[in-house]
Amino acid sequence: MSSVLEHRREYLRLMRQFTLDNGFFTVTDIQHAAQIPRSTAQDWVNRLVKEGCVIIKGEKRGRSAGRYAAISAMPSSTCRRLFTTIDGDRVEIYHDCMSGACAAFCGFHHLLAGGVITTAERDGTLLRECARIGTRDVEVGLSPLSAVGVVGISRDGDYIVQHIRSIGGPAYSLSDMMARAEGVCRVDALHDGMVVKGDVWTRALLHVTIGVDDTDTKNGGATFALALALLSHVSRMRGILPIAHHVAMLNQNVFNKTAGNSASFIEVAVEPKKFSDLVERSKKFVAGESLSPEWGIAVKQGFIVPAGLRGYGKLVREQVISRPVAEATAERYGVILHGGNGVIGALGAIALSRLPYGVLLDPRKDVMTEI
Repeated sequence: MSSVLEHRREYLRLMRQFTLDNGFFTVTDIQHAAQIPRSTAQDWVNRLVKEGCVIIKGEKRGRSAGRYAAISAMPSSTCRRLFTTIDGDRVEIYHDCMSGACAAFCGFHHLLAGGVITTAERDGTLLRECARIGTRDVEVGLSPLSAVGVVGISRDGDYIVQHIRSIGGPAYSLSDMMARAEGVCRVDALHDGMVVKGDVWTRALLHVTIGVDDTDTKNGGATFALALALLSHVSRMRGILPIAHHVAMLNQNVFNKTAGNSASFIEVAVEPKKFSDLVERSKKFVAGESLSPEWGIAVKQGFIVPAGLRGYGKLVREQVISRPVAEATAERYGVILHGGNGVIGALGAIALSRLPYGVLLDPRKDVMTEI
C-alpha cells in the first residue's frame, strides 16, 4: 500500500523536474533516472497519463521517442512528510510542511476545533501534535468556527488512522494533497456538501530518543555536532524518519567538564523491527566519531517521560551523579546505555527531553514544575 504511493511520488517528481528543465521527458529519461526496467517506466507513464497528471506532447514515430510533459510544476503537496508514533494509548502526529505558515494554520485550527488533539507545537516547518486514541465530535465551518478538526484517532493493526473533518483550503489538502506526503499510506476522502471527511492512514511507528554526551575533549570536538551527524546518519536507514535535534544544559559545577557541560539528544520515528539495528548503528557511529573514550549514549523507546525519570534530569543539573545511579535509573525505566561515563549525561539529556527550549538551555530552571 505505502510502496505504491512512494513510487508514484518519486516518478511524478522526476517527470516534473524533466518538464521544468527540458520542456518534456521520455520513457527512457524516467527509466535511467529511477533505475527501473523500461517496461515499469512505461507502465507508470501510461498510468499517469490516464490520471491526467501527464500529457502526451508527441507520439512515437520511427526512432523518435514519444515525448511527455507533467501538467503542472506546482508542488504536489504542501505536506512534505506526515507520520505518527504511538506510546500506549497516546499518539504523536508529525506534519513537516513546506511552509511554517501552513503548519501554524493547521495547529491553530486543530486546537480551535477541539476534537482529540490535546497539544500542538510548531518548530519551524514541523508541527507536533499529541492526541489520545478515541473520538470526540467537532464542528467545522467558516470563521469563527475551525476550518479543520481531528474527530478521532484509531489503530488498525500496524496503522494509525486520523479521522479528519475539513472545509475550504484544508478540505482541498485532505482530498488532493495529503496522500502524496511521505509517510502517508492511504487517504479515504468523502465529500459531504462543502465539508470533506477523510481518514488518513500512517504507520504506527516507535518514537526513540537517543541521548549523547562526553564525545569531545578540551582540544576539540563538540557533542552537539556529533549528535546532529548521528541524526543525519541514522535517517539514511530505511524505516527511520528524523524528528529533531536538541541541546540540554547539565550541572555547570561539574569539575571535569570540557566547557559548558551540555549534552544532546535526537528524536527519530522507527519501524519497530528496525529498533535493534538503530541501537547498534548509533553505538558504532558515536564510538567511531567521538574524540573522548568516555563517550556515552542512552536510548529510550516511547515519548512519555515518567516523573521519576524527569527527577533524574533535576538531579543531573544539581548534583554530581555516579555511574551506578545512572545505571540503576536506566534499568528502572527501560533505557539502554552504552559507552563510558558519558552515559550519565546522555541519560540526563533523555530525562530532560520534551521540555521547552527555555528550560532545556537554562540549568537554573526547575524541570519538575514542567510536568
